[in-house]
Amino acid sequence: MDPLLPLLNQISLSAKVFFTGDLCQVVNFDGSDMVGHIHLLRAGQLDLMFRGKPLARIDQPSVVFFPKPTIHVLTPVPDEPCELVCAMIDLGAKVRSPLATALPEFVIVPLSDMQQISPTLQLLFHEAFEQALGRQAALDRLAEYFLIQILRHVIQHGQLQQSIFAALAEPRLALAVKAMHENPSHPWTLETLADVSGMSRARFAANFKATVGTTPLDYLTDWRLSIAQNMIRQGKPLKSIAAQVGYQSSAAFSRVFAKRLGTTPTEWQ
Repeated sequence: MDPLLPLLNQISLSAKVFFTGDLCQVVNFDGSDMVGHIHLLRAGQLDLMFRGKPLARIDQPSVVFFPKPTIHVLTPVPDEPCELVCAMIDLGAKVRSPLATALPEFVIVPLSDMQQISPTLQLLFHEAFEQALGRQAALDRLAEYFLIQILRHVIQHGQLQQSIFAALAEPRLALAVKAMHENPSHPWTLETLADVSGMSRARFAANFKATVGTTPLDYLTDWRLSIAQNMIRQGKPLKSIAAQVGYQSSAAFSRVFAKRLGTTPTEWQ
């Protein structure tokens, strides 16, 4: 099974291109909009600051990828062109998505290192710098596809250390993770998950924590709550949501939700 599929299905992945052209002034991103960003440098140079400190000078065509809301600044280099395509992205950072949690804070990749996606880039740049009918819709769909390709690149190049992807790459841990993903309403315990994985309780718990960076039951709770948040967004009733993510009552679900997220399901909505 494709390990990325359930994580993508669990969120409403989206990308919206909001700038195309020659960057001619400093642009600040303060993270308050609660979205991630992709910046595609087609030509020229720019200076990148990250959380108030210089990070890099990008001097060749590159993608700069911030998966989560992040404070950063783009500054064009004087007397240099800076042809840029920028998109806002949503990978589920608002809903405690394991995918968003697993990704690094930022990724910078020269486009020359991503030759396999050059057809997508050619289409994206063509739409970005032309004024064809349906341009915005085409740009957004291409940016979403490009986002998936960036995720592939990050995963395939081992830029995720402690993460659920590492667990999915380990056959026995993968059995337990897939069980949680496919049946979040089941009353899983450490013992039953260890049985699914074919390991002792102690060994399973230790291996999972070392690989993912959290305990199996904490991961299960986060997975359930991220599913629940998407259902809340869709307007489903709390009683139905609670049952579908493994809680016997809406009150029990609300207690866990509030303890974990610091707000009630109704207030979060």
